Amino acid sequence: LVKATGILATPDRRYLMPWLMQLVLAARAGGLDVIDGVANDFRDLDAFARECAEGAAMGFDGKSLIHPAQIEPANRAFSPAPEALAQARAIRDAFARSENAGKGVIALDGRMVERLHLAQAEKLLAKAAIIGA
Repeated sequence: LVKATGILATPDRRYLMPWLMQLVLAARAGGLDVIDGVANDFRDLDAFARECAEGAAMGFDGKSLIHPAQIEPANRAFSPAPEALAQARAIRDAFARSENAGKGVIALDGRMVERLHLAQAEKLLAKAAIIGA
């Protein structure tokens, strides 16, 4: 995007933000995963970790890497949190109970959980299994 548009690539990516969000939206609309672009300064791992956390918060599925030192911060940012995995397992397990067979909505821990949450939970668990492999 920087090359194609000629915009200034600032460390905070402020000029890129609208386009990055559009990339995430377009990927999701098409049922695709989307990877955040490369960070060229492979020596500044603090800045890289911030960019990874930002990309994960924006909905990117991962980050392009150019140096082995970037692997650990990227894995840390894009790996599911233990709490999110526990919640995903609870949702999956709740829908798997015989009394919930065929239901579109169930109650879990005092909140409504729909099949769309089950799909999200299954996707998260699959991602965790791939990362664990």
